[in-house]
Amino acid sequence: MIGRLTGVIAEKSPPLVLIDVQGVGYEVDVPMSTFFNLPNLGERVSLLTHFVVREDAQILFGFLSAEERATFRQLIKISGVGPRTALSILSGLSVGDLAQAVSLQEAGRLVKVPGIGKKTAERLLLELKGKLGPDLALPASMANDSQADILQALQALGYSDKEAAAALKQLPADVGVSEGIKLALKSLNR
Repeated sequence: MIGRLTGVIAEKSPPLVLIDVQGVGYEVDVPMSTFFNLPNLGERVSLLTHFVVREDAQILFGFLSAEERATFRQLIKISGVGPRTALSILSGLSVGDLAQAVSLQEAGRLVKVPGIGKKTAERLLLELKGKLGPDLALPASMANDSQADILQALQALGYSDKEAAAALKQLPADVGVSEGIKLALKSLNR
């Protein structure tokens, strides 16, 4: 229902932010990763939102990036993970760190987040496997546009995330998309 808010930051009290949108104040809960990157009081901000309606409350959750909101939405689909837990996970781990923990099946990184026990961490690893963007699980040095395009092309051709990522690691860092796809296909067909 409410997908984005653009307004002036009126109050900041973690994890709550009050955004004044033309005289209407919206209370928005944000993960700490978003909170620390917000501008100062009185400055304009634009947040992507997720609106939760429950019997006893209507709550807005806000995010500075589309990846964060998409990850939040993936998290709340998991049985036993509500919006508050999802917010806690995104406060404790960046989206990239979470994707990497899922791709490497590292429950220990998830257990460090307050409110996440061993069973919940294992459920998260199982449920999120293959659902977080594969380009998010790549090291930061590989996260440029051409490498992401090459990875998506390989996956569209039917290669698994693991195969595509392995082929991508063998490519030169500055390779173009079309040349990169050709080189990756050659390495995969050996």
